[in-house]
Amino acid sequence: MSRLTQWAAALAAAVLLAGCSGGPSDTGRDEGKGRSAPAPVPSAATPASELPSSLTSQRLAWGRCKATAGSPAPDGDWQCATLKAPLDWSRPDGETIDLALIRARATGKRIGSLLFNFGGPGGSGVDTLPSYGPVLGTLRQRYDLVSWDPRGVSRSEGIRCRSDRRIQAAEAIDTTPDTPAEERAYFRDAADFGQGCKKAAGKLLAHVSTTDTARDLDLMRQVLGDSRLHYVGFSYGTELGGVYAHLFPRRVGRMVLDAVVDPTADSVGHARNQARGFQRALNGYLKSTGQDPEQGSRKIADLLERLDAKPLPASSGRKLTQTLALTGIALALYSESSWPALTLALSAAERGDGSALLALADIYNERDKSGRYGTTTHSQRAISCLDAKQRPTLEQARKLLPEFEKISPVFGSSMAWDTAGWCHAWPVPGQYDTPRVSAPGAAPILLVGNTGDPATPYEGARRMADELGKGVGVLLTWKGQGHGAYGSGSDCVDSTVNAYLLRGTVPKDGKVCS
Repeated sequence: MSRLTQWAAALAAAVLLAGCSGGPSDTGRDEGKGRSAPAPVPSAATPASELPSSLTSQRLAWGRCKATAGSPAPDGDWQCATLKAPLDWSRPDGETIDLALIRARATGKRIGSLLFNFGGPGGSGVDTLPSYGPVLGTLRQRYDLVSWDPRGVSRSEGIRCRSDRRIQAAEAIDTTPDTPAEERAYFRDAADFGQGCKKAAGKLLAHVSTTDTARDLDLMRQVLGDSRLHYVGFSYGTELGGVYAHLFPRRVGRMVLDAVVDPTADSVGHARNQARGFQRALNGYLKSTGQDPEQGSRKIADLLERLDAKPLPASSGRKLTQTLALTGIALALYSESSWPALTLALSAAERGDGSALLALADIYNERDKSGRYGTTTHSQRAISCLDAKQRPTLEQARKLLPEFEKISPVFGSSMAWDTAGWCHAWPVPGQYDTPRVSAPGAAPILLVGNTGDPATPYEGARRMADELGKGVGVLLTWKGQGHGAYGSGSDCVDSTVNAYLLRGTVPKDGKVCS
């Protein structure tokens, strides 16, 4: 997937929670009619004769969570533990790696564990789940809330591919190159990043795929004592959920996939989808401010062209480049609650001050005031480039430019170049063109699609439902804005999801929340 798919922890704190202020509400009504999700099976680990007992019978030592250099210890009654998983799932009795977990125990009569993946790939569940705590109070009455840092992420053997100094230096690279010299610099930087990942991660780099993580997820289910997996995945977490359902259809319990990735799209298809999705979200923003979308987009594109030639100064002494401005604009489109900040930032940039757009870009890039950067994008690139087999060339990216720029005059060029640059000269080969998610025999899986989602456009939810198979994928549509629907202010969405997770009530396929 392209770089704009990132669901960073910084974004969760700065944007998502602002959109979650309404919180979920369980009204007690039976939302929808028809099939019911299977009743929870009594907690007893499913036998797994193919795995050594040293893995399946391990006991998690839950204890107080510790702070890290980039994140304080969570407040409240959160507990942390470490799970051992095989480095190489083809050799489950071989070398192991440590996966960091976090949980909050159920406050009432317990159904089981409810596992969360917040996307990315590369997002830290250990950091993100506590920030969701106030939103998930209703679900916590019946579930232990559990998340983890997937392999290669943060506390779970996290991959860091370059230093803070080199990250900042790379911000000067033009990600929409206009000259042969800029093209050489762009692809040289991409190759250098991959070599940095190889040096830092070593043999782990070939074992951080979504399939590897799906197998980790099933091991987690067993060790937690659940016969079926109850799971909520956002954004990339929906792809992970789909891959899990394909591998273990009979072990699917109550599964919600929100902000659904299109499983039929290859890497170029994802870029095309996102160019369309971000432009659609930008059009919604421009309409909300009384602007004509075509004229407003042209004005922003003109600003980006000026920045390409001459970056703007910022109060910090740094410069706002075209790439950083585009990143700041994209971040603000993840949530309708940040549209006012985008208006102020664009107005300031038009007056010659790049500070506000640069601040938005820094949130997305996880850069703090001291110049330290987070590593979400490092893990994201390692995982997505191991997943994606497709490796478009420079010439192929050039040919995509007219089509992509027609789709989006603002995001198209960057998305087109990204198809070739993101995994250029990657040290390990990709595994598939598109993930396999068909899951015949699985319990009903609830898919939540948001018509205004920029990063995972709405059409992907219907395609995921089709790929999962008849009687498995159940689509719930929200006519809203932003990346994701649950907890974003729709009582209809929240009560439908809660009824499914808490009581097993499956809504009618195609239900719409406006």
